[in-house]
Amino acid sequence: MSLREPIDTILRDGVAKGHVAGVSAAVTNRDGCLYEAGFGERARCEGISMTPDTVGWIASMTKPVTGAAAMQLVEQGVLELDTPAAKWAPYLGEVQVLERFGIDGRPVMRPPKQAITLRHLLTHTAGFGYARWNDAIKRYTEVEKLPAANTGDIHGLMTPLVFDPGERWLYSSSIDWVGKIVEAASGKSLGAYFRENIFEPLAMTSTAFKISADMRTRLAKVHCRQDGVLEPIDMETKQDPPSEMGGGGLYSTVGDYLKFIRMILNKGRDDSDQVLKPETVRMMSQNQMGNCRVCMLPSNDKASSLDAEFFPGMAKTWGLSFMINTEMAPTGRSANSLAWAGLVNSYFWIDPKKAIGGVYLTQSMPFVDERALALYLGFETAVYANVRC
Repeated sequence: MSLREPIDTILRDGVAKGHVAGVSAAVTNRDGCLYEAGFGERARCEGISMTPDTVGWIASMTKPVTGAAAMQLVEQGVLELDTPAAKWAPYLGEVQVLERFGIDGRPVMRPPKQAITLRHLLTHTAGFGYARWNDAIKRYTEVEKLPAANTGDIHGLMTPLVFDPGERWLYSSSIDWVGKIVEAASGKSLGAYFRENIFEPLAMTSTAFKISADMRTRLAKVHCRQDGVLEPIDMETKQDPPSEMGGGGLYSTVGDYLKFIRMILNKGRDDSDQVLKPETVRMMSQNQMGNCRVCMLPSNDKASSLDAEFFPGMAKTWGLSFMINTEMAPTGRSANSLAWAGLVNSYFWIDPKKAIGGVYLTQSMPFVDERALALYLGFETAVYANVRC
């Protein structure tokens, strides 16, 4: 049986059953694309088909790109993983740890026990958090009337820490700070740095913070599940933000993101460009947070995300911008593979041992919606069941 037939069946059936309004997906090995397809619609009931070149908001799948940019600068000696990050982002030297809220409702703070480093930021061990998955950060943003972290307003990133740097793992806005550090160290906007040093070498022509006219003709709408039915909504990142956000601002296609995955599988090399050194990719792909472990993210905003954890019961670590599963996953993904996701149910994985990776793009909320996630896991399982690794 070919790879196409079983995967097509799974994805087509998922659309027919209403698990997603539309989906595009692609698979690669080190040599090139093995599969790509699209099913369903870019916007439910509007009649425009989802295709492999459909553009979608990839949200936190932006984070590994930002991580790669930072590690290029580490290779050049411009950045250092274990130097206090305040050298490039002064706020990180001023930030305090939130201990509690006083009887007057005001936050009670103290200095952190150690300085935040780039390594802390890349591994989500700096002490920052996201409001939708952390009650203390949510309350602080409400008390201080901070803008949302995804608005492009840097003031939305100026939250306190909820624990001391290096103490534990908490998924967070810390890679937005990595983006600010890349800008400060390179003297370029984040979008310009990405374009010159990652997108152009990899020929990622449909990936950007700002949706070009051509990209807009292929743009899928975000959907929200209402009474069990996915309905398109008007949701788009700000197109002229005051700041480009390295934690979640990019739009892309499965074909473009597959090129980034293939670069990682090839130890940092594209056909003609060495985007990252092999030793850098090796470092990014290994546990970089010691005894800390990835934990479940309890949601306090069920409209945007359900409680989130991949492969519950399995110990998971974090490299320099990737989650790492320590055991073979139920899908067939090898131990020590790399992965992460985006808020509107886009997912990817990179399996260096079996030299295979894949990307799955939908535009629906809430995050880890049971049906959208199950369809992704079915896709990944079908890949491993039908491809010769």
